Amino acid sequence: MDIKELLHKAIYQAAQAAVAEGVFAIHELPQVILEVPPKKEFGDFATNFSMQAARAAKTNPRVIAEAIVARMQETWLEKAVIAGPGFINFYLKSDWLYTMLNDILSQGENYGNSKTDAKERVQVEYVSANPTGPLHVGHGRGAAVGSALVNLLKAAGYDVASEYYINDAGNQIDNLAASVHARYLELLGQKIEFPEDGYHGQDIIDTAQRILDKAGDSYLSMPVSERLAVFKEIALQEKLAALKEDLAAFNVQFDVWFSECTLHQSGALQETCQVLKNNGSIYEQEGALWLKSTAYGDDKDRVVIRDNGIPTYLAADIAYHRNKLERGFDQLINIWGADHHGYICRVKAAIGSLGYSPEQLEVLIVQMVSLYRSGQLVKMSKRTGQSVTLSELIEEVGTDAARFFFIMRSLDSQLDFDLDLAKSKSNENPVYYIQYAYARIASIFRQAAEDGILLEDLDAVKLSLLTSECEVDLIKKLGEYQEEIADAAKERAPHRIARYAHDLAGQFHTFYNQCRIKGVEQDLQLARMALAKAVQTTIRHALGILGISVPEKM
Repeated sequence: MDIKELLHKAIYQAAQAAVAEGVFAIHELPQVILEVPPKKEFGDFATNFSMQAARAAKTNPRVIAEAIVARMQETWLEKAVIAGPGFINFYLKSDWLYTMLNDILSQGENYGNSKTDAKERVQVEYVSANPTGPLHVGHGRGAAVGSALVNLLKAAGYDVASEYYINDAGNQIDNLAASVHARYLELLGQKIEFPEDGYHGQDIIDTAQRILDKAGDSYLSMPVSERLAVFKEIALQEKLAALKEDLAAFNVQFDVWFSECTLHQSGALQETCQVLKNNGSIYEQEGALWLKSTAYGDDKDRVVIRDNGIPTYLAADIAYHRNKLERGFDQLINIWGADHHGYICRVKAAIGSLGYSPEQLEVLIVQMVSLYRSGQLVKMSKRTGQSVTLSELIEEVGTDAARFFFIMRSLDSQLDFDLDLAKSKSNENPVYYIQYAYARIASIFRQAAEDGILLEDLDAVKLSLLTSECEVDLIKKLGEYQEEIADAAKERAPHRIARYAHDLAGQFHTFYNQCRIKGVEQDLQLARMALAKAVQTTIRHALGILGISVPEKM
């Protein structure tokens, strides 16, 4: 149990004892909320518990505060001081710092991971871009945030799985086939009328060229419908392979790749519509089938099956989400682009219509990304004249910088991505700043090893020698990491881990500049090396969550 848990428990038990002794009466004690005071002279932790309880107890908050302080006799507590209308400031004995640091060191690579009996199964679906062309930078932000969220939830002890929904059915795939077919004919010298909704990227021409190089004009002997079917399969597999390659280069892996086609082929879509018909959630009007989504707050009912019998995208999405829930997932987290905001209500309505709670679906909206170079907005790729692709961004700034810059801001805020800053090797570049702290610690241990000084028996290290202000601050910062992970996971906020890693690196750089490690008395050197070791392990864990590498040298 860490110090905050101990303090929580001690406050609560003291309050319970005061109630039992008749000091004040209250039906239910409020939650204990601890904060780190803005100034060090106000202690290590503070709580407004007395004021929260006073409302329900209908008594003076200072009476409650005095009762709690009088009943707290913990060995790790130096003193508790009542301030203002009833705040309690807690001053802890220095021993707890060293106990905490020793615990962090003993956990090693596992520090930051929570072991819980997770009964709730969570699925995170993200990216899910149409496999009709390369991923662009907007997809990249969703990919970075989604994969970091999965890593974060796993570290926090959640039972979590990741999934990519392949939109391999519908008009967009037909348009893909038609586009490749048109370019194929064009390469053979035929005059063509390019499809109105076709895809104009260079990648379509490249696909057509590869078909031509492999099979020549042999496909011309096929009926057009058969030719289009073959081109659809070739193009889909090629685009999907390229998409997977881009994501792998971006440190993004999925547990499941789910094909939309399987919903059509298995009859799951039709079966789902029948379930909704049977329970009265779908009605027929003007030859089409409509979902009663207004029953769940949507502004209008939505078409599920058109009057020509063709399912809408919503029909497939309903069947897909039913499939997810039938696989035993308790909570679904979907990460969608900003243009999907209006779609949330209708999918939640579908889930409710299927007999599940709409709250089992949580949708996170990723806002737009704007690229800047030399202070100017970058709208198009220099190479292709089209949207900048994820692979081009990785080529320019690297995977680590791209991932960190995508993650470091809350996903619901628009992101201005400074390409020049992302490439710079300076302390102004946040990912460089963090990685440099890690590499600097690695250098410390290499130099110490050359001098024959090894950090072997951690239990024998005299951590109590770490008494300077920057050392104490650094230990306290390390102690916040476990709670930071838990809070970030609850808030679905991997940007908090990016911010924590940057703050920790900053405090380490301050420590390094103020506290000599080499050339001091050996016990102090070992204590400072142990502190550096804990920082290094924590940075590695945090950057691991973010999907970013930890270089030994820079």
